[in-house]
Amino acid sequence: MSHHTPLPAEPVGELFKAAFRSHPAGVAIITASGPEGAVGLTASSVASVAVDPPTLAFSVTGGRSASHIAAAQTIVVHLVGADQVDLVRTFSDPTAPRFTSDMDWELLPTGEPLLREAPWALRCEIVHRAPLGGSVLLAATVVDIRFSPADSAPLVYHNREFHTLFRSVQAVG
Repeated sequence: MSHHTPLPAEPVGELFKAAFRSHPAGVAIITASGPEGAVGLTASSVASVAVDPPTLAFSVTGGRSASHIAAAQTIVVHLVGADQVDLVRTFSDPTAPRFTSDMDWELLPTGEPLLREAPWALRCEIVHRAPLGGSVLLAATVVDIRFSPADSAPLVYHNREFHTLFRSVQAVG
């Protein structure tokens, strides 16, 4: 049986952040072409929404890359694995150079930047934008998928750190 501790006298916003720090999430890098060239950021808010049509959702908050991605018509959502943690860290740091000549990337014929080392790349058309607080929630329909046959260990974000999954837990019951 689970017992819940009564809420302390902290603001709900701080408790909300603490709750989601304890909730592991997958990691993605989202890229788009902006007015000044390729832009990208790391996101842990990507979620599958529907299969027909294939749709995903994510949120962005502040920053140059976030504003260009929120304004883009099309994007690429790269679902990354543990082998791409350095790339993830680069796209997490707003001061780090991105899309450099030593990164394995290209512009797709449709104009979006593709990070070739990502195991999965979902090219999407943004179909809905909803401003919420200081963030923008975006829904996007997947129009093309590229994948690498190489198996990569999943990368998750938990308590402000990146982790990989190493074992499965069987359901009891």
